Amino acid sequence: MDVGPQLAALADPTRRSIYDLIRRNPSSVRELTDQLPISQPAVSQHLRVLDDAGLVSVTPQGTRRIYTTDPGGVAALRAWIDTLWDDVLDTYTQAARKEHQP
Repeated sequence: MDVGPQLAALADPTRRSIYDLIRRNPSSVRELTDQLPISQPAVSQHLRVLDDAGLVSVTPQGTRRIYTTDPGGVAALRAWIDTLWDDVLDTYTQAARKEHQP
């Protein structure tokens, strides 16, 4: 499972801010630009990276394009994080068993 694109996309604090705004309220580029201290072309560029990583999807609505979060991209990321948690629990279980052995 390759989550490199999702991790890279969310590594940027501005993209995380954009993602969080979209997560709370699906938005157009203009609506996002009004809430952020960056230009509209910069918002569009960040959205393209998030879209390429599978973290957002876009739906045309008249002359606007509305961005929403894409559950598939987050599901892959969460599944990967869950494997890390499984590794931690396995290591903890092994350490606990060693400590209780005579």
